[in-house]
Amino acid sequence: MAIILDSILGLALLMLLILAIIFLFVCKPWRFFFSSHRTRTIKVGDLERPLVAEDLDLVPNQSNELERSYDLEGSCVQSEAYLNSPRTHGLVHKQRIPPAPPHLVEGSLVLDLITDASEDVFVGQTLKRPFMSNHPIEEQTQIGKEELSYELKFDPANDGFQEFVRQDIVDQRSSLTLEVISGPSRGDRCCISSTNTSRLPLTLGRVSPSDLLVKDSEVSGKHALINWNLNKLKWELVDMGSLNGTLLNSQSVNHHDSGRRHWGDPIELATGDIITLGTTSKIYVRITSETTSQIPFGLGIASDPMAMRRGGKKLPMEDVCYYHWPLPGTDKFGLFGICDGHGGAAAAKSASKILPQMVASILSDSLKREKVLSQHDASEVLRDALSQTEAFMNHHYEGCTATVLLLWDDSENFYAQCANVGDSACVMNVDGKQIKMTEDHRVTSFSERQRIKEIGEPLKDGETRLSGLNLARMLGDKYMKEQDSRFSSEPYISQVVHINKASRAFALMASDGFWDVISPKKAIQLVFQMKERSSPPGRENSAEKIANFLLSEARTLRTKDNTTIIFLDFDSNSRKSFSKF
Repeated sequence: MAIILDSILGLALLMLLILAIIFLFVCKPWRFFFSSHRTRTIKVGDLERPLVAEDLDLVPNQSNELERSYDLEGSCVQSEAYLNSPRTHGLVHKQRIPPAPPHLVEGSLVLDLITDASEDVFVGQTLKRPFMSNHPIEEQTQIGKEELSYELKFDPANDGFQEFVRQDIVDQRSSLTLEVISGPSRGDRCCISSTNTSRLPLTLGRVSPSDLLVKDSEVSGKHALINWNLNKLKWELVDMGSLNGTLLNSQSVNHHDSGRRHWGDPIELATGDIITLGTTSKIYVRITSETTSQIPFGLGIASDPMAMRRGGKKLPMEDVCYYHWPLPGTDKFGLFGICDGHGGAAAAKSASKILPQMVASILSDSLKREKVLSQHDASEVLRDALSQTEAFMNHHYEGCTATVLLLWDDSENFYAQCANVGDSACVMNVDGKQIKMTEDHRVTSFSERQRIKEIGEPLKDGETRLSGLNLARMLGDKYMKEQDSRFSSEPYISQVVHINKASRAFALMASDGFWDVISPKKAIQLVFQMKERSSPPGRENSAEKIANFLLSEARTLRTKDNTTIIFLDFDSNSRKSFSKF
Protein backbone atom coordinates (compact mmCIF):
# COMPACT_ATOMS: atom_id res chain seq x y z
CA MET A 1 0.00 0.00 0.00
CA ALA A 2 2.83 2.40 0.86
CA ILE A 3 4.44 1.65 -2.48
CA ILE A 4 1.23 2.58 -4.32
CA LEU A 5 0.93 5.87 -2.39
CA ASP A 6 4.56 6.72 -3.15
CA SER A 7 3.95 6.07 -6.86
CA ILE A 8 0.84 8.30 -6.91
CA LEU A 9 2.67 11.06 -5.06
CA GLY A 10 5.63 10.87 -7.43
CA LEU A 11 3.34 11.01 -10.45
CA ALA A 12 1.54 14.04 -9.02
CA LEU A 13 4.82 15.85 -8.37
CA LEU A 14 5.95 15.07 -11.91
CA MET A 15 2.73 16.52 -13.36
CA LEU A 16 3.09 19.65 -11.21
CA LEU A 17 6.66 20.06 -12.46
CA ILE A 18 5.55 19.71 -16.06
CA LEU A 19 2.76 22.27 -15.53
CA ALA A 20 5.22 24.69 -13.89
CA ILE A 21 7.60 24.39 -16.85
CA ILE A 22 4.76 25.02 -19.29
CA PHE A 23 3.63 28.06 -17.27
CA LEU A 24 7.14 29.51 -17.24
CA PHE A 25 7.56 28.94 -20.97
CA VAL A 26 4.23 30.53 -21.91
CA CYS A 27 3.96 33.42 -19.45
CA LYS A 28 7.64 34.37 -19.09
CA PRO A 29 7.14 36.02 -15.68
CA TRP A 30 10.77 37.12 -15.48
CA ARG A 31 10.05 39.92 -18.02
CA PHE A 32 8.33 41.87 -15.22
CA PHE A 33 11.55 41.89 -13.17
CA PHE A 34 14.00 42.80 -15.95
CA SER A 35 11.90 45.32 -17.92
CA SER A 36 12.95 48.96 -17.53
CA HIS A 37 9.34 50.18 -17.76
CA ARG A 38 5.89 48.72 -18.03
CA THR A 39 4.61 50.53 -21.05
CA ARG A 40 3.86 48.49 -24.10
CA THR A 41 6.88 48.45 -26.43
CA ILE A 42 6.40 48.09 -30.16
CA LYS A 43 9.11 48.09 -32.78
CA VAL A 44 8.40 50.15 -35.89
CA GLY A 45 9.18 47.24 -38.15
CA ASP A 46 6.52 45.16 -36.37
CA LEU A 47 3.66 47.58 -37.03
CA GLU A 48 1.31 46.12 -39.59
CA ARG A 49 1.80 47.29 -43.16
CA PRO A 50 -1.93 47.87 -43.85
CA LEU A 51 -1.52 51.08 -41.84
CA VAL A 52 0.29 52.47 -44.88
CA ALA A 53 -2.08 54.04 -47.39
CA GLU A 54 -1.35 52.33 -50.68
CA ASP A 55 -3.39 54.92 -52.57
CA LEU A 56 -1.74 58.31 -52.71
CA ASP A 57 -5.13 59.92 -53.25
CA LEU A 58 -6.26 58.72 -49.82
CA VAL A 59 -3.27 60.07 -47.95
CA PRO A 60 -4.55 63.62 -47.46
CA ASN A 61 -7.76 62.35 -45.90
CA GLN A 62 -6.25 60.37 -43.04
CA SER A 63 -7.44 61.78 -39.77
CA ASN A 64 -5.27 60.38 -36.94
CA GLU A 65 -2.20 62.46 -37.60
CA LEU A 66 0.62 63.75 -35.49
CA GLU A 67 1.66 67.38 -35.93
CA ARG A 68 0.39 68.47 -39.34
CA SER A 69 3.04 69.10 -41.98
CA TYR A 70 2.60 70.16 -45.61
CA ASP A 71 4.55 68.90 -48.57
CA LEU A 72 5.69 72.00 -50.41
CA GLU A 73 6.72 70.01 -53.46
CA GLY A 74 3.15 68.99 -54.25
CA SER A 75 1.14 72.00 -53.17
CA CYS A 76 -1.30 73.55 -55.58
CA VAL A 77 -2.27 77.21 -55.58
CA GLN A 78 -5.98 77.50 -56.27
CA SER A 79 -8.54 80.08 -55.30
CA GLU A 80 -10.07 77.83 -52.66
CA ALA A 81 -6.77 76.47 -51.29
CA TYR A 82 -7.24 76.96 -47.56
CA LEU A 83 -4.77 75.52 -45.12
CA ASN A 84 -6.97 72.56 -44.32
CA SER A 85 -8.29 71.81 -47.78
CA PRO A 86 -7.44 68.31 -49.08
CA ARG A 87 -5.56 67.90 -52.33
CA THR A 88 -6.26 65.26 -54.90
CA HIS A 89 -2.56 64.83 -55.54
CA GLY A 90 0.55 65.38 -53.55
CA LEU A 91 2.41 63.75 -50.68
CA VAL A 92 2.15 64.72 -47.06
CA HIS A 93 5.30 63.85 -45.20
CA LYS A 94 5.94 63.59 -41.48
CA GLN A 95 8.94 64.66 -39.49
CA ARG A 96 11.57 62.13 -38.62
CA ILE A 97 11.38 60.74 -35.07
CA PRO A 98 14.59 61.26 -33.07
CA PRO A 99 16.14 58.22 -31.37
CA ALA A 100 15.15 59.54 -27.92
CA PRO A 101 12.21 57.66 -26.33
CA PRO A 102 9.16 59.91 -26.90
CA HIS A 103 5.78 58.51 -25.95
CA LEU A 104 3.02 58.75 -28.52
CA VAL A 105 -0.34 58.60 -26.81
CA GLU A 106 -3.21 57.04 -28.74
CA GLY A 107 -6.20 56.95 -26.37
CA SER A 108 -5.04 54.88 -23.40
CA LEU A 109 -2.32 52.99 -25.28
CA VAL A 110 1.22 54.29 -24.89
CA LEU A 111 3.55 53.33 -27.72
CA ASP A 112 7.27 53.48 -27.16
CA LEU A 113 8.81 53.36 -30.61
CA ILE A 114 12.29 51.85 -30.67
CA THR A 115 14.63 51.39 -33.57
CA ASP A 116 17.71 49.53 -34.59
CA ALA A 117 20.82 51.68 -34.80
CA SER A 118 21.14 50.96 -38.49
CA GLU A 119 17.60 51.92 -39.41
CA ASP A 120 16.11 55.38 -39.87
CA VAL A 121 12.59 55.60 -38.53
CA PHE A 122 9.84 57.77 -40.00
CA VAL A 123 6.27 58.16 -38.96
CA GLY A 124 5.61 58.10 -42.69
CA GLN A 125 6.60 54.42 -42.81
CA THR A 126 3.58 53.44 -40.73
CA LEU A 127 1.06 56.21 -41.20
CA LYS A 128 2.11 58.14 -44.29
CA ARG A 129 4.71 57.96 -46.96
CA PRO A 130 7.80 60.09 -46.26
CA PHE A 131 9.18 62.38 -48.93
CA MET A 132 12.13 64.05 -47.20
CA SER A 133 14.37 61.37 -45.79
CA ASN A 134 17.68 62.88 -44.85
CA HIS A 135 16.92 65.80 -42.53
CA PRO A 136 16.69 65.32 -38.75
CA ILE A 137 13.80 66.94 -36.98
CA GLU A 138 15.78 70.02 -36.03
CA GLU A 139 16.79 70.64 -39.65
CA GLN A 140 13.26 70.15 -40.93
CA THR A 141 11.92 72.62 -38.38
CA GLN A 142 14.45 75.13 -39.66
CA ILE A 143 13.43 74.42 -43.24
CA GLY A 144 9.82 75.03 -42.32
CA LYS A 145 10.73 78.46 -40.96
CA GLU A 146 13.29 79.70 -43.44
CA GLU A 147 12.75 77.99 -46.81
CA LEU A 148 8.99 78.06 -47.24
CA SER A 149 8.06 78.70 -50.86
CA TYR A 150 4.53 79.68 -49.94
CA GLU A 151 3.28 82.68 -48.00
CA LEU A 152 0.10 82.78 -45.94
CA LYS A 153 -2.11 85.81 -46.44
CA PHE A 154 -5.54 86.68 -45.15
CA ASP A 155 -8.19 86.80 -47.86
CA PRO A 156 -11.11 88.96 -46.74
CA ALA A 157 -13.25 87.77 -49.67
CA ASN A 158 -13.17 84.19 -48.39
CA ASP A 159 -12.68 85.03 -44.70
CA GLY A 160 -9.68 82.76 -44.33
CA PHE A 161 -6.00 82.30 -44.91
CA GLN A 162 -4.75 81.23 -48.31
CA GLU A 163 -1.47 80.04 -49.76
CA PHE A 164 0.29 82.23 -52.32
CA VAL A 165 3.32 81.27 -54.35
CA ARG A 166 6.35 83.38 -53.62
CA GLN A 167 7.02 85.68 -56.58
CA ASP A 168 10.58 84.48 -57.21
CA ILE A 169 9.26 80.90 -57.48
CA VAL A 170 6.69 81.86 -60.12
CA ASP A 171 9.52 83.31 -62.14
CA GLN A 172 11.10 79.84 -62.45
CA ARG A 173 9.09 77.49 -64.67
CA SER A 174 10.13 74.14 -66.04
CA SER A 175 8.63 71.59 -68.37
CA LEU A 176 9.33 67.86 -67.96
CA THR A 177 8.97 65.39 -70.84
CA LEU A 178 9.31 61.64 -70.32
CA GLU A 179 9.49 59.23 -73.26
CA VAL A 180 9.71 55.44 -73.00
CA ILE A 181 12.52 54.46 -75.37
CA SER A 182 12.65 50.70 -74.72
CA GLY A 183 10.41 47.99 -73.35
CA PRO A 184 6.78 46.99 -74.01
CA SER A 185 5.52 50.60 -73.75
CA ARG A 186 8.11 52.06 -76.10
CA GLY A 187 6.92 55.30 -77.68
CA ASP A 188 4.63 56.36 -74.83
CA ARG A 189 5.20 59.92 -73.75
CA CYS A 190 4.18 62.22 -70.91
CA CYS A 191 4.64 65.98 -70.49
CA ILE A 192 3.96 68.20 -67.50
CA SER A 193 4.74 71.74 -66.41
CA SER A 194 6.05 72.59 -62.96
CA THR A 195 3.13 74.99 -62.58
CA ASN A 196 0.52 72.30 -63.26
CA THR A 197 0.62 71.27 -59.61
CA SER A 198 -2.81 69.63 -59.61
CA ARG A 199 -1.18 66.73 -61.48
CA LEU A 200 1.91 66.53 -59.29
CA PRO A 201 3.55 64.34 -58.23
CA LEU A 202 3.84 62.49 -61.55
CA THR A 203 3.58 58.73 -60.98
CA LEU A 204 5.21 55.94 -62.98
CA GLY A 205 3.79 52.44 -62.71
CA ARG A 206 2.18 49.41 -64.28
CA VAL A 207 -1.42 50.07 -63.23
CA SER A 208 -3.84 52.94 -63.68
CA PRO A 209 -4.07 55.74 -62.64
CA SER A 210 -0.30 56.13 -63.09
CA ASP A 211 0.47 59.25 -65.14
CA LEU A 212 2.99 57.32 -67.24
CA LEU A 213 1.60 53.81 -67.64
CA VAL A 214 4.43 51.32 -68.26
CA LYS A 215 2.93 47.94 -69.18
CA ASP A 216 5.90 45.84 -68.16
CA SER A 217 5.62 42.82 -65.84
CA GLU A 218 8.85 43.89 -64.12
CA VAL A 219 7.39 47.27 -63.18
CA SER A 220 5.50 47.60 -59.88
CA GLY A 221 1.94 48.90 -59.79
CA LYS A 222 3.25 52.10 -58.22
CA HIS A 223 6.92 52.07 -59.07
CA ALA A 224 8.31 55.61 -58.85
CA LEU A 225 7.27 59.24 -58.81
CA ILE A 226 8.69 62.54 -60.00
CA ASN A 227 7.98 65.80 -58.21
CA TRP A 228 8.94 69.46 -58.57
CA ASN A 229 10.99 70.64 -55.58
CA LEU A 230 10.00 74.26 -55.01
CA ASN A 231 12.91 74.91 -52.66
CA LYS A 232 15.59 73.67 -55.08
CA LEU A 233 13.65 74.42 -58.29
CA LYS A 234 14.54 70.94 -59.52
CA TRP A 235 12.69 67.85 -60.70
CA GLU A 236 13.32 64.91 -58.37
CA LEU A 237 12.89 61.15 -58.81
CA VAL A 238 11.81 58.90 -55.92
CA ASP A 239 11.56 55.11 -55.94
CA MET A 240 8.32 54.08 -54.23
CA GLY A 241 9.65 50.85 -52.73
CA SER A 242 9.46 48.98 -56.04
CA LEU A 243 10.18 45.26 -56.17
CA ASN A 244 12.68 45.36 -59.03
CA GLY A 245 14.21 48.74 -58.28
CA THR A 246 14.75 51.97 -60.17
CA LEU A 247 17.97 53.01 -61.90
CA LEU A 248 19.04 56.51 -62.89
CA ASN A 249 21.83 56.39 -65.47
CA SER A 250 22.53 52.78 -64.39
CA GLN A 251 22.83 53.77 -60.72
CA SER A 252 20.30 52.43 -58.20
CA VAL A 253 18.09 55.04 -56.50
CA ASN A 254 15.95 52.68 -54.44
CA HIS A 255 16.28 52.27 -50.67
CA HIS A 256 19.26 50.18 -49.55
CA ASP A 257 16.92 47.89 -47.60
CA SER A 258 14.80 46.71 -50.53
CA GLY A 259 13.22 43.92 -48.49
CA ARG A 260 11.19 46.38 -46.43
CA ARG A 261 9.78 48.23 -49.46
CA HIS A 262 10.94 51.61 -48.12
CA TRP A 263 10.89 54.64 -50.38
CA GLY A 264 14.21 55.87 -51.71
CA ASP A 265 15.67 59.34 -51.28
CA PRO A 266 14.75 62.04 -53.85
CA ILE A 267 17.36 62.31 -56.63
CA GLU A 268 17.63 65.34 -58.93
CA LEU A 269 16.95 64.87 -62.64
CA ALA A 270 18.56 66.56 -65.64
CA THR A 271 18.03 66.54 -69.39
CA GLY A 272 19.46 63.40 -70.98
CA ASP A 273 19.00 61.21 -67.91
CA ILE A 274 17.80 57.65 -68.46
CA ILE A 275 15.42 56.16 -65.90
CA THR A 276 15.23 52.36 -65.89
CA LEU A 277 12.25 50.61 -64.32
CA GLY A 278 13.03 46.95 -63.77
CA THR A 279 15.51 45.83 -66.44
CA THR A 280 13.93 46.58 -69.83
CA SER A 281 11.81 49.73 -69.62
CA LYS A 282 13.99 52.80 -70.13
CA ILE A 283 12.64 56.35 -69.99
CA TYR A 284 14.39 59.37 -71.52
CA VAL A 285 14.19 62.63 -69.55
CA ARG A 286 14.01 66.03 -71.21
CA ILE A 287 13.71 69.21 -69.14
CA THR A 288 13.17 72.59 -70.74
CA SER A 289 12.97 75.98 -69.11
CA GLU A 290 9.69 77.81 -69.68
CA THR A 291 10.85 81.38 -69.87
CA THR A 292 7.46 83.02 -69.79
CA SER A 293 8.78 86.28 -71.21
CA GLN A 294 8.88 84.44 -74.57
CA ILE A 295 5.09 84.08 -74.49
CA PRO A 296 3.57 87.46 -75.40
CA PHE A 297 0.30 86.87 -73.52
CA GLY A 298 -0.95 85.38 -70.26
CA LEU A 299 -1.08 81.58 -70.06
CA GLY A 300 -2.75 79.43 -67.43
CA ILE A 301 -3.13 75.64 -67.43
CA ALA A 302 -5.00 73.49 -64.90
CA SER A 303 -6.22 69.89 -64.91
CA ASP A 304 -7.69 67.31 -62.57
CA PRO A 305 -8.76 63.69 -63.22
CA MET A 306 -11.70 64.25 -60.83
CA ALA A 307 -10.78 60.78 -59.64
CA MET A 308 -13.46 60.15 -56.99
CA ARG A 309 -16.60 61.45 -58.65
CA ARG A 310 -18.31 58.18 -59.64
CA GLY A 311 -19.34 56.63 -56.37
CA GLY A 312 -15.75 56.20 -55.20
CA LYS A 313 -14.60 54.66 -58.50
CA LYS A 314 -11.22 55.97 -59.58
CA LEU A 315 -11.02 57.57 -63.00
CA PRO A 316 -7.82 57.25 -65.01
CA MET A 317 -6.53 60.53 -66.44
CA GLU A 318 -7.18 60.39 -70.19
CA ASP A 319 -6.87 64.13 -70.91
CA VAL A 320 -3.59 65.32 -72.42
CA CYS A 321 -2.83 69.01 -72.95
CA TYR A 322 0.18 70.67 -74.55
CA TYR A 323 1.46 73.94 -75.90
CA HIS A 324 4.38 75.10 -78.02
CA TRP A 325 5.43 78.73 -78.25
CA PRO A 326 7.09 79.21 -80.57
CA LEU A 327 6.65 76.12 -82.71
CA PRO A 328 9.99 74.54 -83.67
CA GLY A 329 11.38 76.22 -86.77
CA THR A 330 9.13 79.27 -86.48
CA ASP A 331 9.27 82.40 -84.38
CA LYS A 332 5.76 83.76 -84.94
CA PHE A 333 3.53 80.71 -84.49
CA GLY A 334 2.34 78.86 -81.42
CA LEU A 335 0.06 75.88 -80.88
CA PHE A 336 -2.17 75.04 -77.89
CA GLY A 337 -4.15 71.83 -77.69
CA ILE A 338 -6.22 69.37 -75.67
CA CYS A 339 -6.81 65.70 -76.49
CA ASP A 340 -9.39 63.74 -74.49
CA GLY A 341 -8.97 60.00 -74.84
CA HIS A 342 -11.59 57.26 -74.62
CA GLY A 343 -10.83 53.59 -74.18
CA GLY A 344 -7.53 54.67 -72.64
CA ALA A 345 -5.05 57.53 -72.87
CA ALA A 346 -2.79 56.04 -75.57
CA ALA A 347 -4.51 57.71 -78.54
CA ALA A 348 -4.55 61.09 -76.80
CA LYS A 349 -0.86 60.81 -75.99
CA SER A 350 -0.03 59.90 -79.58
CA ALA A 351 -2.10 62.73 -81.03
CA SER A 352 -0.58 65.29 -78.65
CA LYS A 353 2.86 64.26 -79.88
CA ILE A 354 2.17 63.86 -83.61
CA LEU A 355 -0.12 66.85 -84.24
CA PRO A 356 2.34 69.61 -83.19
CA GLN A 357 5.03 67.91 -85.27
CA MET A 358 2.77 67.94 -88.32
CA VAL A 359 1.86 71.61 -87.89
CA ALA A 360 5.51 72.56 -87.41
CA SER A 361 6.54 70.50 -90.45
CA ILE A 362 3.98 72.20 -92.68
CA LEU A 363 4.89 75.68 -91.47
CA SER A 364 8.58 74.97 -91.98
CA ASP A 365 7.83 75.37 -95.69
CA SER A 366 8.49 79.08 -96.24
CA LEU A 367 5.91 79.35 -99.04
CA LYS A 368 3.11 77.90 -96.91
CA ARG A 369 4.18 80.01 -93.95
CA GLU A 370 4.18 83.22 -95.95
CA LYS A 371 0.79 82.31 -97.41
CA VAL A 372 -0.68 82.09 -93.92
CA LEU A 373 0.90 85.40 -92.91
CA SER A 374 -0.25 87.22 -96.05
CA GLN A 375 -3.78 85.79 -96.25
CA HIS A 376 -4.33 85.62 -92.49
CA ASP A 377 -5.78 82.12 -92.85
CA ALA A 378 -4.34 78.78 -91.71
CA SER A 379 -7.28 76.54 -92.68
CA GLU A 380 -5.22 74.39 -95.03
CA VAL A 381 -2.43 73.98 -92.50
CA LEU A 382 -4.79 72.81 -89.76
CA ARG A 383 -6.78 70.50 -92.03
CA ASP A 384 -3.66 68.88 -93.48
CA ALA A 385 -2.05 68.50 -90.05
CA LEU A 386 -5.08 66.71 -88.60
CA SER A 387 -5.40 64.51 -91.68
CA GLN A 388 -1.73 63.49 -91.46
CA THR A 389 -2.04 62.89 -87.71
CA GLU A 390 -4.99 60.56 -88.29
CA ALA A 391 -3.00 58.68 -90.94
CA PHE A 392 0.00 58.24 -88.64
CA MET A 393 -2.02 57.08 -85.64
CA ASN A 394 -2.31 53.31 -85.39
CA HIS A 395 -4.99 53.02 -82.73
CA HIS A 396 -7.75 50.58 -83.71
CA TYR A 397 -9.62 50.34 -80.41
CA GLU A 398 -8.79 53.67 -78.76
CA GLY A 399 -9.57 57.19 -79.88
CA CYS A 400 -9.51 60.81 -78.74
CA THR A 401 -10.86 64.26 -79.34
CA ALA A 402 -8.45 66.89 -80.67
CA THR A 403 -8.88 70.63 -80.23
CA VAL A 404 -6.03 72.88 -81.37
CA LEU A 405 -5.68 76.66 -81.37
CA LEU A 406 -3.08 78.05 -83.75
CA LEU A 407 -1.85 81.57 -82.94
CA TRP A 408 0.47 83.79 -84.89
CA ASP A 409 1.87 87.27 -84.38
CA ASP A 410 2.59 89.90 -87.03
CA SER A 411 4.08 92.39 -84.53
CA GLU A 412 0.95 94.53 -84.42
CA ASN A 413 -1.80 91.92 -84.09
CA PHE A 414 -2.49 88.37 -83.00
CA TYR A 415 -4.44 85.98 -85.17
CA ALA A 416 -6.19 82.87 -83.83
CA GLN A 417 -7.74 79.94 -85.64
CA CYS A 418 -9.09 76.73 -84.18
CA ALA A 419 -9.69 73.19 -85.46
CA ASN A 420 -11.40 70.33 -83.67
CA VAL A 421 -12.84 66.84 -83.77
CA GLY A 422 -14.90 65.72 -80.79
CA ASP A 423 -16.37 67.65 -77.89
CA SER A 424 -13.42 69.47 -76.33
CA ALA A 425 -14.37 73.08 -76.98
CA CYS A 426 -12.83 76.54 -77.28
CA VAL A 427 -14.47 79.94 -76.89
CA MET A 428 -13.01 83.42 -77.22
CA ASN A 429 -14.08 86.82 -76.04
CA VAL A 430 -12.83 89.91 -77.84
CA ASP A 431 -13.84 93.29 -76.43
CA GLY A 432 -16.96 91.75 -74.88
CA LYS A 433 -18.00 89.74 -77.95
CA GLN A 434 -18.28 85.98 -77.46
CA ILE A 435 -16.90 83.89 -80.34
CA LYS A 436 -17.45 80.14 -80.68
CA MET A 437 -14.28 78.52 -82.04
CA THR A 438 -15.31 74.84 -82.18
CA GLU A 439 -18.18 72.58 -83.18
CA ASP A 440 -19.76 69.90 -81.01
CA HIS A 441 -19.33 66.47 -82.62
CA ARG A 442 -21.38 64.44 -80.21
CA VAL A 443 -24.05 62.25 -81.77
CA THR A 444 -26.75 64.32 -80.07
CA SER A 445 -25.70 67.63 -81.67
CA PHE A 446 -27.83 68.99 -84.50
CA SER A 447 -24.89 69.59 -86.86
CA GLU A 448 -23.66 66.00 -86.54
CA ARG A 449 -27.11 64.49 -87.03
CA GLN A 450 -27.48 66.66 -90.12
CA ARG A 451 -24.08 65.53 -91.49
CA ILE A 452 -24.95 61.88 -90.92
CA LYS A 453 -28.33 62.39 -92.58
CA GLU A 454 -26.64 63.88 -95.66
CA ILE A 455 -24.46 60.80 -96.19
CA GLY A 456 -27.62 58.69 -96.46
CA GLU A 457 -27.65 56.91 -93.10
CA PRO A 458 -29.79 59.06 -90.80
CA LEU A 459 -29.98 58.36 -87.10
CA LYS A 460 -33.20 57.14 -85.56
CA ASP A 461 -35.13 59.34 -83.17
CA GLY A 462 -33.72 58.89 -79.69
CA GLU A 463 -30.50 57.31 -80.96
CA THR A 464 -27.67 59.01 -79.03
CA ARG A 465 -24.72 56.69 -79.69
CA LEU A 466 -22.90 55.00 -82.54
CA SER A 467 -21.54 51.57 -81.62
CA GLY A 468 -21.59 52.63 -77.98
CA LEU A 469 -19.77 55.93 -78.51
CA ASN A 470 -21.39 59.33 -77.99
CA LEU A 471 -18.94 60.91 -80.48
CA ALA A 472 -19.25 60.80 -84.25
CA ARG A 473 -15.89 62.46 -85.01
CA MET A 474 -12.55 61.62 -83.42
CA LEU A 475 -8.96 60.61 -84.12
CA GLY A 476 -8.09 56.92 -83.90
CA ASP A 477 -10.78 54.24 -83.42
CA LYS A 478 -9.78 52.74 -86.77
CA TYR A 479 -11.83 49.58 -86.23
CA MET A 480 -15.01 51.56 -85.56
CA LYS A 481 -14.50 53.64 -88.68
CA GLU A 482 -14.01 50.51 -90.78
CA GLN A 483 -17.28 49.07 -89.48
CA ASP A 484 -19.42 52.21 -89.65
CA SER A 485 -18.97 54.89 -92.31
CA ARG A 486 -20.82 57.45 -90.19
CA PHE A 487 -17.71 57.94 -88.06
CA SER A 488 -15.36 60.64 -89.33
CA SER A 489 -12.09 62.41 -88.55
CA GLU A 490 -12.87 65.45 -90.72
CA PRO A 491 -12.17 68.53 -88.54
CA TYR A 492 -14.20 71.65 -88.08
CA ILE A 493 -12.10 74.75 -88.91
CA SER A 494 -13.09 78.08 -87.37
CA GLN A 495 -12.87 81.50 -88.89
CA VAL A 496 -9.73 83.51 -88.15
CA VAL A 497 -10.10 85.85 -85.19
CA HIS A 498 -8.16 89.09 -85.38
CA ILE A 499 -6.93 90.35 -82.00
CA ASN A 500 -5.63 93.87 -81.85
CA LYS A 501 -2.95 94.08 -79.18
CA ALA A 502 -4.74 97.04 -77.65
CA SER A 503 -7.98 95.08 -77.27
CA ARG A 504 -9.20 93.09 -74.28
CA ALA A 505 -9.45 89.46 -75.34
CA PHE A 506 -9.03 85.95 -74.02
CA ALA A 507 -9.43 82.35 -75.17
CA LEU A 508 -10.66 79.43 -73.08
CA MET A 509 -10.09 75.81 -74.10
CA ALA A 510 -11.36 72.89 -72.03
CA SER A 511 -12.21 69.21 -72.21
CA ASP A 512 -15.82 68.06 -71.88
CA GLY A 513 -15.49 67.54 -68.12
CA PHE A 514 -15.64 71.33 -67.81
CA TRP A 515 -18.38 71.99 -70.39
CA ASP A 516 -20.59 69.25 -68.92
CA VAL A 517 -21.25 71.47 -65.89
CA ILE A 518 -20.47 75.03 -67.09
CA SER A 519 -21.87 76.68 -70.22
CA PRO A 520 -19.71 78.96 -72.41
CA LYS A 521 -21.71 81.99 -71.28
CA LYS A 522 -21.26 81.11 -67.63
CA ALA A 523 -17.54 80.42 -68.16
CA ILE A 524 -17.01 83.88 -69.63
CA GLN A 525 -18.90 85.44 -66.71
CA LEU A 526 -16.62 83.56 -64.31
CA VAL A 527 -13.53 84.86 -66.11
CA PHE A 528 -14.72 88.47 -65.84
CA GLN A 529 -15.64 87.88 -62.21
CA MET A 530 -12.15 86.57 -61.46
CA LYS A 531 -10.49 89.39 -63.37
CA GLU A 532 -12.30 91.93 -61.20
CA ARG A 533 -11.16 90.13 -58.05
CA SER A 534 -7.56 89.68 -59.18
CA SER A 535 -4.81 91.68 -57.56
CA PRO A 536 -3.18 94.59 -59.44
CA PRO A 537 -1.15 93.59 -62.55
CA GLY A 538 2.43 92.60 -61.96
CA ARG A 539 1.98 90.77 -58.67
CA GLU A 540 1.09 87.32 -59.96
CA ASN A 541 0.16 85.33 -63.03
CA SER A 542 -3.54 86.11 -63.22
CA ALA A 543 -4.04 83.69 -66.15
CA GLU A 544 -2.83 80.79 -64.03
CA LYS A 545 -5.08 81.91 -61.21
CA ILE A 546 -8.10 82.12 -63.51
CA ALA A 547 -7.45 78.63 -64.91
CA ASN A 548 -7.33 77.18 -61.39
CA PHE A 549 -10.45 79.12 -60.39
CA LEU A 550 -12.38 77.68 -63.35
CA LEU A 551 -11.17 74.19 -62.46
CA SER A 552 -12.32 74.63 -58.87
CA GLU A 553 -15.76 75.72 -60.11
CA ALA A 554 -16.09 72.53 -62.17
CA ARG A 555 -15.03 70.54 -59.12
CA THR A 556 -17.59 72.31 -56.95
CA LEU A 557 -20.32 71.51 -59.48
CA ARG A 558 -19.22 67.85 -59.25
CA THR A 559 -18.23 67.12 -62.81
CA LYS A 560 -17.87 63.40 -63.39
CA ASP A 561 -15.13 63.47 -66.03
CA ASN A 562 -11.47 64.39 -66.41
CA THR A 563 -11.15 68.16 -66.69
CA THR A 564 -8.39 70.14 -68.39
CA ILE A 565 -8.32 73.91 -68.95
CA ILE A 566 -6.05 76.17 -71.01
CA PHE A 567 -6.62 79.91 -70.55
CA LEU A 568 -4.96 82.52 -72.78
CA ASP A 569 -5.22 86.18 -71.78
CA PHE A 570 -4.46 88.77 -74.48
CA ASP A 571 -5.34 91.73 -72.29
CA SER A 572 -2.56 94.34 -72.51
CA ASN A 573 -2.38 94.59 -68.70
CA SER A 574 -1.97 90.82 -68.47
CA ARG A 575 0.83 90.92 -71.06
CA LYS A 576 2.66 93.58 -69.06
CA SER A 577 2.48 91.59 -65.84
CA PHE A 578 3.29 88.34 -67.62
CA SER A 579 6.34 89.76 -69.39
CA LYS A 580 7.88 90.60 -66.03
CA PHE A 581 8.16 86.91 -65.16
